[in-house]
Amino acid sequence: MAGTRKFPAFLLLTFVLTTYFSVTALAKSPRPITDEEIKEKKDVCYADIESGLWGWKCKWSVIEKENCALRCLSPVCYDLIYGSDPLEEGEKDYIRSQEFKYCMHKLSLGESLQGVKGSFDY
Repeated sequence: MAGTRKFPAFLLLTFVLTTYFSVTALAKSPRPITDEEIKEKKDVCYADIESGLWGWKCKWSVIEKENCALRCLSPVCYDLIYGSDPLEEGEKDYIRSQEFKYCMHKLSLGESLQGVKGSFDY
């Protein structure tokens, strides 16, 4: 009876470890994410927003949709770059846009995000 309890635990442990290493391998790529890949992922986010998966607030205005799309692309980068000061109606913030892409590039390589915010200030 004791042996039957260890076998399922072993399977669970194997599953957890396999999943962990698979996700880790996907998170750390040998190359940074490209601008084209970011655009493709953002298009998927826009489709999800339009379908209602992100709630009515994300469809309320163009700028809310953009904030939601950025959050969908990378919650970590969104919080770092826009979290304390989301985009506002009519705002075009090219510096933060570049920082966001830089953040996504660093994340795709599994690198530290230290120094990302403020890296494009002139």
